Amino acid sequence: MAESSETMDKREPVIELVSLCKSYQVGDMEVSILKSIDLSVKKGEFVAIMGPSGSGKSTLMNMIGCLDRPTCGMVLIMGKDVNQLTDNELARLRGFEIGFVFQTFNLVPRLSALQNVELPTYANKKEGIDGRKKAKELIGLVGLQDRINYKPTALSGGQQQRVAIARALINDPSLILADEPTGNLDSKSGKEIMGIFEELHSKGRTIIMITHDPNLAEYADRVVHLKDGVIGAT
Repeated sequence: MAESSETMDKREPVIELVSLCKSYQVGDMEVSILKSIDLSVKKGEFVAIMGPSGSGKSTLMNMIGCLDRPTCGMVLIMGKDVNQLTDNELARLRGFEIGFVFQTFNLVPRLSALQNVELPTYANKKEGIDGRKKAKELIGLVGLQDRINYKPTALSGGQQQRVAIARALINDPSLILADEPTGNLDSKSGKEIMGIFEELHSKGRTIIMITHDPNLAEYADRVVHLKDGVIGAT
């Protein structure tokens, strides 16, 4: 069961964005994408970030996921300012603390479902985690015990996304970051995937989901609206 708002308020933030801005140089012009974003997501929250195409959702996801650095302001993950970290430290933080679930699954075609789930532990593995044993447990968690040795081409889209969710959990991250996780799925598979996210949330997982779909946003505790690089009502 999800925690009450009173209990949630006492939790430490997993992610804090403080006066965050991001711009890119295009020729002689500086194009501003994100403008003075302030956002805090606490442990155990399920937050949906919604906005139309061009609103800055993808850029915001890159900031939260430490895939890019801000132009100004701060991104704090578990209290650590990403601007103060080296590239290697940032890669380790990303590998340990953030589990990514992408719209396009991003599985390695030549690897089995089990190997895809275990893959992140090859570069970064938290102390005490047996990668192969944990991968088998997670394959079971997402209901693919009978597909454990199948390669992605032998799996449906919904099954591939289940593998991607299991992979995101392999290092027991502080945050699951999902980018349009049902975007390439039919409605039945999409509901099944959102059911898995609901189950993870009920067990205390922190989830940030990027979406344009109001039906998906209904699964979240809180919806953050982004338009023209600015956060509106939450």
